[in-house]
Amino acid sequence: MELILWRHADAVDGVPDMERALSARGEKQARAMAAWLRPRLPAGMHILASPARRTRQTADALRLPYTTDQRLAPGARSSALLGAAGWPDHEPGVLLVGHQPTLGLCAALLLGGAEDAWSVKKGAVWWISSRTRFGARETILRAVLAPDLVDD
Repeated sequence: MELILWRHADAVDGVPDMERALSARGEKQARAMAAWLRPRLPAGMHILASPARRTRQTADALRLPYTTDQRLAPGARSSALLGAAGWPDHEPGVLLVGHQPTLGLCAALLLGGAEDAWSVKKGAVWWISSRTRFGARETILRAVLAPDLVDD
């Protein structure tokens, strides 16, 4: 399974939190990361986004269909994200557009075996794979990329 954790791009401050929009910088970040992701996504990849406006705007940059899922909302638990993704068995994979600190907790759990306060930069992606090899389940970190490292 391929699992991509994508943190929403930079957003303006304000309330209510669920209605915060991307800033001009965030729009550029989302476009840059979407341009990098789009040609690399496996065919049939399922895309889920938090219902927050900033995550939907980030997902919109891909110009691909996606579904909003309350399990990815701000304050979600990492177990909720993994449940929404169907980890580790959903094929070919799932791209989750979500929030900190949940994405960092989820990455730490998958790669380190326990939740920890790992930081995921705004607009960044963490691409994680799961496979069975020689009868054992393996988790593989395929890529970590921040939007300032890709061209827009």
